[in-house]
Amino acid sequence: MTIQVIVIAVTTAGVAVGLLIGILVGRRVARARVVDARRVAGGIIEEAQRAAEKVHLQAQEKMRRETRELRTACDEECRIRRAEIETAERDAGKRRDDIDRRVEVLERSEAILIERNQTLEVKQRALDERTAEASRLISAQNSELERVARMTKEEAKRVLMRNMRDEVRMESARRLREIRERAEGEAERDARRIIVMAIQRYAAEQCVETTVSVVALPSEDMKGRIIGREGRNIRAFESAAGVDVVIDDTPGAVVVSSFDPVRREIARLALESLVDDGRIHPGRIEDVIGRMRDEVDRRIRQAGEQACLDLGIKGIARELIDLVGRMRYRTSYGQNCLAHSVEVAFVTGMMAAELNLDQQIGRRAGLLHDLGKVVSHEADGSHTEIGAEIARRYGESADVVNAIRAHHGDVDATSLYTPLVSAADAMSGARPGARREALEAYVKRLSRLEEIADAFDGVEKSYAIQAGREIRIIVNNRKVDDQRASDLAYDVSRRLEKELDYPGQIKVVVIRETRAVEYAR
Repeated sequence: MTIQVIVIAVTTAGVAVGLLIGILVGRRVARARVVDARRVAGGIIEEAQRAAEKVHLQAQEKMRRETRELRTACDEECRIRRAEIETAERDAGKRRDDIDRRVEVLERSEAILIERNQTLEVKQRALDERTAEASRLISAQNSELERVARMTKEEAKRVLMRNMRDEVRMESARRLREIRERAEGEAERDARRIIVMAIQRYAAEQCVETTVSVVALPSEDMKGRIIGREGRNIRAFESAAGVDVVIDDTPGAVVVSSFDPVRREIARLALESLVDDGRIHPGRIEDVIGRMRDEVDRRIRQAGEQACLDLGIKGIARELIDLVGRMRYRTSYGQNCLAHSVEVAFVTGMMAAELNLDQQIGRRAGLLHDLGKVVSHEADGSHTEIGAEIARRYGESADVVNAIRAHHGDVDATSLYTPLVSAADAMSGARPGARREALEAYVKRLSRLEEIADAFDGVEKSYAIQAGREIRIIVNNRKVDDQRASDLAYDVSRRLEKELDYPGQIKVVVIRETRAVEYAR
């Protein structure tokens, strides 16, 4: 029994010791797991912190990049807005100036009308007084005539009618003589016009060049691409092409401006190529302008060769062919130099053939007569001297050189071809439609035309139409009868001939109208 108790006690003690050991081991394992868990948690926290810092840095970088882009966009928009405001201010200033000028013109016109009305009132009162005095004198003279001549009123009328018929016959003869002289003068002018119009059968097509070229754009966004960031594209283009590019609020277009037509053509072709391609940056701009410069040189050479081929001129120096081709991009008083020179060459050749001279030399002199205009801005002297020196340098004959130097009469003509070139040059430049008038001279001529017509008594208003080739005069039907209307047309036409210079002829139309208006109610 005692042994059993001891065994049980030992067993119980062993179990207790085992349990204690298990508890201690379990606690140690738990502490180890806690340490491991804490270590893993610390690593996770550190990794999370690093990831958070990376995300924070990326967010800051993105914010700075977006801020820069937004600032750039805002600066560009502000620049565009400032440009638009400046353009609007300039337009407003121009409109104010225009309105001021118009107000000034209206004030002057009003003052002139008031003065004319006062003058007309004075003349009308004087005319009424003279009319009354004339009626009184006529009555007194009729009474005196009846008493002295011992004639009745009817007999006196017959005598007066007979005298008036004689006076009218003499006046009619005088008017017929004037009409005959005017008809002869008009026939001479018509003959000259017919001669000038006849040479148009050999004339090349005329075109008018300006100092600007317009390039169409597919969309308004293309303007911003042409300008480029901070204007670098447009600055590179203007510097490489030597032109001014005007970008305003004109929809779908930009303007290329230059007084050098060759540079302007190169710039126009280059800008069209860049717009079609869509890739616009400084490097490509220089490349495209270089290619377009070669293309224009090729066109110049082709135009010179085509002109010589059309005229049948052979053996001309290559340098002269290039200068002839450059005439395609030059104008004189609005007339294309190449077309004008080809026309002069044809006419000179025909006149030389009629005079049994060398037609080839005549055409050669006519083609090269304005050669100096191509390089007149690059050398000192008149275009005749410059052209003659160039032709002599490249082996042209003495006849051709003298025709170039003397076709404006600056020096004496030593060649038979010189007066032919001079005459052909005058006909080509003077024929209808060859050259344009300056706008200012054109406006002054129309204003003067209406001013002359308005100065006649009885004229209410006159209008110059058909580019100044016709004037219509509206008269007061109470002051101007049918006979006076015919005389007024004649008087106006004669005064226009004396006081105004104009091409061709001007048609004078006097309109006298009576209107009677009633309403049926």
